[in-house]
This record gives sequence, C-alpha cells and structure tokens, in this order.
Amino acid sequence: MDHYQNILLAIDFSDDGHYVAQKAKYLADQFNARLHIIHVLDNIPMPDTPYGTVISLNEDSSYGLLETEKNKFIQLSDQLDIAPTRRWMVWGEPQQEITRLAAQERIDLIVVGSHGRHGLAVLMGSTAKGVLYQTGCDVLAVHLKGI
Repeated sequence: MDHYQNILLAIDFSDDGHYVAQKAKYLADQFNARLHIIHVLDNIPMPDTPYGTVISLNEDSSYGLLETEKNKFIQLSDQLDIAPTRRWMVWGEPQQEITRLAAQERIDLIVVGSHGRHGLAVLMGSTAKGVLYQTGCDVLAVHLKGI
C-alpha cells in the first residue's frame, strides 16, 4: 500500500471542526504527509465575487464577516502548523471547490466532517457525500457525534 503524501483538510468551523482537524493532523504525522487546508466560503454573501475566487489571506478587506472567517482560518492553520503555501480560502460551492483543489494539488486523502444525517438530508446530499463521489482520491468522513 502506498502511503498518503498530501492530505487535504476541508474545514467548515462547525462546533466539532477541531475534532476533524486533529484527526487530519494525526494522519499527516503518521504518514509523514504534507497537510493542506481549505475553507470554502458559502455561508456569507460575497457581492460581485464569482465562485472559485481565492480569498487573499495577506490583504485586509473592509468586510467584517470575511475578516472574522480569515482570522479563524489563519489561527487554525497556525495551530496545525500548515505552511501558508498549503492554505486556501475560496468563495464557492464546497463540493466543487474541494474536489477542484484536490486534483490541482494531487491530494491523496481528503478529510472532511460528516454529520451522518438520515432521511431527507441524505437524499439531498451532503458535502462529504458529494466529495466522495466527485473526487478521484480517498475520502475520510469523520463522523461528528451529537450534532
């Protein structure tokens, strides 16, 4: 079996996001792999910004919600010791942007949280399920209990 060399952590800042991040960090350490991180902004309005736009982490904006998200993202990335060249904050649809980045960066494993919902939510799909079916690499869906 080949070992993972590039692991992508897809983070959404849910209540259990740090649990998912620690799993990804552990796997990267175990495989001596490079850990990458992506946060896809889909929950705040971004006027006049097309999907797929990479948000600069080095420039300040006058948009308070964006600055809050950037600060959380940078803080988590620093805690996980992820190099700035392996950090992406993108405006768009999560499944599409995660799988696009995975192909671009030759990711071997994507780590994403999954709420494991049932019923209509499963029929409608989830980010974890969408990533699993759209990507060409392994996906670890970390089950988030109690949410």
